[in-house]
Amino acid sequence: MSNSIFGAEKRPILTIVMDGVGYTRRTAGNAVYAADTPTLDMLNEKYPRFLLQAHGTAVGLPSDDDMGNSEVGHNALGAGQVFAQGAKLVSNAIESGKIYTSDSWQTLVGGVKANGSTLHFLGLFSDGNVHSHIDHLKAMVSQAKAEGVATVRIHILLDGRDVGETSALDYVLPFEEFLADLRDDSFDVAIASGGGRMQITMDRYEANWAMVEKGWHTHVLGEGRQFASAKEAIDTLRAETGSIDQDLPPFVIAADGKPVGTVQDGDSVIFFNFRGDRSIEISKAFEAGEDFDKFDRVRVPAVLYAGMLEYDGDAHIPSRYLVSPPEISGTMGEFLVNKGIKQLAISETQKYGHVTYFWNGNRSGKFSEELEEYIEIPSDVVPFEQRPWMKCAEITDVLIEKLKSGEFDVLRVNFPNGDMVGHTGSFAATKISMEALDLCLARILKAVDEVKGVAIITADHGNADEMYEIDKKTGEAKLGANGVPKAKTSHTLNPVPCYIYDNFYSDKYECIEGKYGLANVAATAVTMMGYEAPAIWEKSMIKLK
Repeated sequence: MSNSIFGAEKRPILTIVMDGVGYTRRTAGNAVYAADTPTLDMLNEKYPRFLLQAHGTAVGLPSDDDMGNSEVGHNALGAGQVFAQGAKLVSNAIESGKIYTSDSWQTLVGGVKANGSTLHFLGLFSDGNVHSHIDHLKAMVSQAKAEGVATVRIHILLDGRDVGETSALDYVLPFEEFLADLRDDSFDVAIASGGGRMQITMDRYEANWAMVEKGWHTHVLGEGRQFASAKEAIDTLRAETGSIDQDLPPFVIAADGKPVGTVQDGDSVIFFNFRGDRSIEISKAFEAGEDFDKFDRVRVPAVLYAGMLEYDGDAHIPSRYLVSPPEISGTMGEFLVNKGIKQLAISETQKYGHVTYFWNGNRSGKFSEELEEYIEIPSDVVPFEQRPWMKCAEITDVLIEKLKSGEFDVLRVNFPNGDMVGHTGSFAATKISMEALDLCLARILKAVDEVKGVAIITADHGNADEMYEIDKKTGEAKLGANGVPKAKTSHTLNPVPCYIYDNFYSDKYECIEGKYGLANVAATAVTMMGYEAPAIWEKSMIKLK
């Protein structure tokens, strides 16, 4: 480390991930711009700033029309490299037919054919391409018919988060036509159940198992309010609740008073989400034995279960999957451990897995118990718009204590506010979340100065920066029938800022102009520390003088 900007001194480098905080000059619906953020304003005025690509091919997704997300963003930040990610992996496997030759597909399809039973598909029902894609579902349903499966049931989780907030029927109605074209005397196919993704099934990090329990009762047991069709359910529940798609209550499709698609012994179930965080708990519910204690499953059918991917490579959840996940190696965490560098990772429950599992290349455990400490601050189980500051103050308290301890060389932290509150669609709450984050940044940067460290402040994707649906030609918000701007709950295609906060060593290096993505952050950090970044990493954004 003779070339370290710190010289012979031991000083920390802190990476701050402002989850969901993108950058755009458009002001309409921009909660980041609207918020009172003197700390971010100061960073913009006084310190080097890069704009990093955090979506599309820059983070391994199929095209630059694909929004980034927290998982691929943290993969890129932590690995220093760009890997082909879930959507692209699955699309390639389907296009090549490789998915259908996998042992898991053959086992599940063979099982229902041998048993004369039902093949179930369960997952997020949209083309958001963040957790799933409806085209993957359609391809597998068509293949199931081609291979002689007689009965298929589909359980749809309504999106309204990675796509338009009330767009569910834009997917349901064409899909019903697609099913009608496939349906014949030898192929019985139908939608069997559904509900909003933030109401049932898709919890993550064990923050709210009650969501998974509701999903189990809906999809597996067929318990819940009955409707003749998904359209009828969506229309009725929207009118009654005023909820957007992600918050619609669960529903069951029935004929003659009986659910059309409960899960029974001998059936096969495919969870067709490719993203892991919101897929693990439902997978555990299907695969866990008698020691499962998260909720009373009432009836546990003996099924063959598979996920689209292996959602947790260390815990091997699920035991069967259709497409192998990217093999991410050579991550920053492992590189630093091999150099004897002590590291800290901290966030609250909602993003704890991002600064640990995803940062480490989809790896659950630590590289070194001795050299790494991971801290999880338990998240509140309340609607995020009701408590938009979330746990940022508590995270900051612990982070400052750890910074001042002098124990750690490299630290990383995620503040979920801009993403989790942004997803609610509440502009007012998201504005407050940004102000709360800004207050915490001021406290943290003061502590960084006290220990004569450096902070790299960035984000993993945009969200809070575009809270309204925007007309890209005019830059103005699209208005609903009531004349009110249409809320946007999904991520954005905007770049993210990356600031280098350094009041002591800026004369030791210079910033290099260029086009960068999230994966460039890792090499930048280790270059400051005096190490040569691995050749497989994306290049550093600075060079030492």
